[in-house]
Amino acid sequence: MSYIDIDRLRAATLQTDPYDFVVIPNFVKADRLKDILADYPDVPGPGSHPPSVLDIRGNFHGLMAELDQEPFRKAVEEKFGVDLAGRPTMYTVRGFTRATDGKIHTDSETKIITVLLYMNDDWDADGGRLRVLRNGTDLNDYAAEIPPNGGTLLIFRRSDRSWHGHEPFAGKRRAIQMNWVTTQAVVDHEQGRHARSSRFKKLIRFITGKAA
Repeated sequence: MSYIDIDRLRAATLQTDPYDFVVIPNFVKADRLKDILADYPDVPGPGSHPPSVLDIRGNFHGLMAELDQEPFRKAVEEKFGVDLAGRPTMYTVRGFTRATDGKIHTDSETKIITVLLYMNDDWDADGGRLRVLRNGTDLNDYAAEIPPNGGTLLIFRRSDRSWHGHEPFAGKRRAIQMNWVTTQAVVDHEQGRHARSSRFKKLIRFITGKAA
């Protein structure tokens, strides 16, 4: 049984102000979300963690596998008018944010499309809501604010104007990030960098009992 509702993505309106993006609430089917959350991997601390250093299993593994299949890629290509065939994908998993996270940025030039799939309960906090920004200096000048409710999907085309960020939030904030990137060398470099950081955080947690 499918975990995601690709028809919702196909039917969604592509927003172009101030850059190309779509937001799809309930992209993860409601009757599958609870099972996915039950299998969400143990993330050793804030930051991005590659699947290679996590225990990816069960329904969480099934969700990630479905995102990596052709129907999802085709739907993204059609929505954004971009050819992603042959472009490698890169995944990271997040479990927590620090109060210092969420600073305004555009994503690196090596990324073509950014996919964020939120894996939380309904979001009540004021902070941690990603904002699609009109510039790189004013967090309050935004075109959209996306609460990271469980099953909500955000996709945007990376550009020099794809500014985004969020108000500070410290605590549990789960998300899967997927990117189509320019080359496999980007994947190898970034996944290696995140893997080293994740292993260090696991060691710190093992020694101190606290997340790094």
